[in-house]
Amino acid sequence: MDIVKTMYGQDAVAGVKGSAYITINSERFLLMQLKSIKAEAKISLKELGILGSIGKKHKAGTWSGSWSASAYYNMPIFRKMTLEYKRTGRLPYFDIQIVNDDPTSAAGRQTAILKECLFDGGILATMDAESEALEEDISGTFDDFELPEQFKLLEGMI
Repeated sequence: MDIVKTMYGQDAVAGVKGSAYITINSERFLLMQLKSIKAEAKISLKELGILGSIGKKHKAGTWSGSWSASAYYNMPIFRKMTLEYKRTGRLPYFDIQIVNDDPTSAAGRQTAILKECLFDGGILATMDAESEALEEDISGTFDDFELPEQFKLLEGMI
């Protein structure tokens, strides 16, 4: 009889354990105002018709990267970029480094670096009498990425 292996609860990576940084024009800033950040790579799959087959086949095509974040509304970096774009027509590219680092998980640490990022605009000013803490959502794209550190395989995966 095979024993089913399961993940230990302590190996789930705590979402709060980590950090994110942005590098713009050689200046690096800790994005300590973030509540959450997520980066996704979307691979376009092409559908192919093959002679002799009534089913469609698939082949990977191009990919595109996007990121989104939620933050407290006290981070001037993106508003400064918006102002620079309005004044000069130049929207600066930047890198975002996201580190997951939960020392209680056997998965270890993972670092993702999003390269050639742009953001797609956001809140310039806001007020809300019902809000105890103002928040904002920001998002954008990236054209390249690196994974210099990746999670380890957990016990039982292989």
